Amino acid sequence: MIILGLTGSIGMGKSTAAAMLRRLGCPVHDADATVHRLYAKGGKAVALVQALFPDVVQNGAVDRSALAACVLGKPDALKRLEAVVHPLTRADADAFLKRCARRRVPVVVMDIPLLFETKGERRVDAVAVVSAPPWLQRQRVLARPGMTPDKLANILARQVPDRVKRRRADFVVPTGLGRYLTLSLLRRIVLALKNRRGHVWSPARKA
Repeated sequence: MIILGLTGSIGMGKSTAAAMLRRLGCPVHDADATVHRLYAKGGKAVALVQALFPDVVQNGAVDRSALAACVLGKPDALKRLEAVVHPLTRADADAFLKRCARRRVPVVVMDIPLLFETKGERRVDAVAVVSAPPWLQRQRVLARPGMTPDKLANILARQVPDRVKRRRADFVVPTGLGRYLTLSLLRRIVLALKNRRGHVWSPARKA
């Protein structure tokens, strides 16, 4: 089983690429969606986050906007949060991989926004980075509800720069030249990976 890490800075088109990979038959584990479940009412992270930031839990769920206000631009607070959330996210990802291994899926995708930032490249066989011109990235992100230039600057400050991600990637997928090209490139990547042997999740590993 080949594990492909999918990543890219905010606004680069990663969600679109992940949807395309699903269309191509690759199961995708979405780290952001996992965190949403952990923060939802009854989620495993709610009580742990409340112990760190009591005011961010409302009606049994974590208010993500309130939480963002507590950690953005505050490295120490962010580290405390990550120490709680990352192990839970990792456990969910491992369970996903075990299910895929039992089904003998040839290529699985780990959609991880902060892959390089969390040294996630060690847990995948190859990395695909989605990328777009800075002006398009900024246009996409500032169109989101509640987003401001200051918020964008704070987010980018804790992300590995796009140029570095592209240099470290096995595959670079442009998303600013039309969906057809993006889909064609992803299809080629999947076909190429099917001919490789995975090393992260070996056949001998207990599934």
